[in-house]
Amino acid sequence: MHAPQVLRALVRADEMWLVVLAAFVGCATGISVWLMTATTQLIHETLFLIGPADRLSAMASLNPFRTVLVPALGGLVLGLVTLGITRLRPRRTVDPIEANALFGGRMSLSGSLIVVVQTIMSNGVGASVGLEAGYTQIGSAISSRWGHAFRVRRNDLRLLVGCGAAAAIAGAFNAPLTGAFYAFELVIGTYTLVSFAPVAVAALVSQAVVQALGGSIFDLAPQVPGHIDALDYIPILALGMLCALLGISIMRGVTITEELFRKSGVPIWLRPGIGGLAIGTLALVTPAVLSSGHGALGVTFEHHDPLHLVVLLVVLKATASAISIGSGFRGGLFFASLFLGALLGKAFAGALAIVSAQHAIPQEVCALVGMSGLAVAIIGGPLTMGFLALEATGSLPMTVAVLAACVVSSLTVRRTFGYSFATWRFHLRGEAIRSAVDIGWMRNLTVGRMMRREMRTVRADTPLSAFKRDFPLGATQRVIALDEDDRYAGIVQLPEAHADADDDHRVRDIVHYAETVLLPQMTIKEAVAMFENAESDALIVVDNATDRHVIGLLTEQYALRRYSDELDRRRRELSGE
Repeated sequence: MHAPQVLRALVRADEMWLVVLAAFVGCATGISVWLMTATTQLIHETLFLIGPADRLSAMASLNPFRTVLVPALGGLVLGLVTLGITRLRPRRTVDPIEANALFGGRMSLSGSLIVVVQTIMSNGVGASVGLEAGYTQIGSAISSRWGHAFRVRRNDLRLLVGCGAAAAIAGAFNAPLTGAFYAFELVIGTYTLVSFAPVAVAALVSQAVVQALGGSIFDLAPQVPGHIDALDYIPILALGMLCALLGISIMRGVTITEELFRKSGVPIWLRPGIGGLAIGTLALVTPAVLSSGHGALGVTFEHHDPLHLVVLLVVLKATASAISIGSGFRGGLFFASLFLGALLGKAFAGALAIVSAQHAIPQEVCALVGMSGLAVAIIGGPLTMGFLALEATGSLPMTVAVLAACVVSSLTVRRTFGYSFATWRFHLRGEAIRSAVDIGWMRNLTVGRMMRREMRTVRADTPLSAFKRDFPLGATQRVIALDEDDRYAGIVQLPEAHADADDDHRVRDIVHYAETVLLPQMTIKEAVAMFENAESDALIVVDNATDRHVIGLLTEQYALRRYSDELDRRRRELSGE
């Protein structure tokens, strides 16, 4: 389904109409965020028997029977539903980062709706996952679908996907700057003045829509000091490094949990049920491990708990998060990382007070620093978390301290681990993605698209005297030799053939690069590497490595020129030229 041609032409011709389209994206995403939040809260009220004003993770106690049974049975139902969906729709749904990095912003709306349902089910039964992954998935998918309907350019489609993600985070956290820079840092992969207007408009509209419908469940307004001493930055930076180490441990924990389930031989559909049983057992100690932790985060800033209880909760929540993702529940670690980081900061402040009461830092400060630092370690985006702290507190000194810790956390993760949670998952699947920067064009620019099909051929058993007669000097640069089965046998350089005085030789005696061939599905990057290794200025393209039937020829000069042109085009897009 496509929009009317007049509207498509307006959106493609004038960036102002792209901003208007971004506003509609923000509206639709805001409604989706509110619906997902309300649906999940209703499920919590029904399954765990809590009140409309209560938050699952903030409950002091729950019915023990339901605490264990709901996550276990809910995980079993989710496993069976996922099994049925996989058989009906075996294709894997890509998320916004992967879509923008590899597929030019193209996303499946139906697949994203499935992800949303799975995320609501996972969070609804108490799994320690957040809804933010579902928010960004549906917001970006709606944007992608509308962009496809208006037939926008590839770069504009990627921008619209970023608008959907920005709108999702802005609506979820009542923080438009946070949403905008989430899109720039994590989904679009870069920031330009040209892209700021549509992203900002989408974030602002989504925030307004969510507030009009009932408001965000993220309502954090901690009291922070108006000034932070210079000496306090030393422990703050140390806390940033601790956040990085905990973030790496959680990401490794998810991978280890998945590996244990694979080696155990437990069917995939049964794994969420077993994971739910483990999560329910942990929740018997404290319900704070359930769900994403919105309610528990507020309690963390309001109450001053003993150090040993805070440390215990860090261990329990981190374990529950790793089990949830590793066993097959659907969702993200965005809010779980915020909650865990706040707990880590609170524990750090308590330990610092024991070591030196004179140099103690308020728990609220450390909790905010830890919240942002751990989120940067797992999710990425130091500016995103800096703006979240700014919009939550309104304190510039607090924001500066948060940014300092975020920089340390980000650098530590990059130097010791190299990935955020999303890009780590791509790495495990064999994808070389470290950000949402568009590398899909490189995969689309294949040898098959660049090769030249016109070429001259000769039989490999042709006498050299006949070859010289048929191909005089100046007739062509090179001739392709074929064997008796029309398979590729090598390249004959015409000057070399005419320089050979022994007319008893045959063509096969002077061929080059007989074993070095290109395949049509190779990317330009792979082709350039082949040229460098072979030290050849031209290579033959064959249909496959077995049959070796010649289908084209590619020169190094042409490949490098196309590569340079595409790089220059991407540079102009990034700079807004």
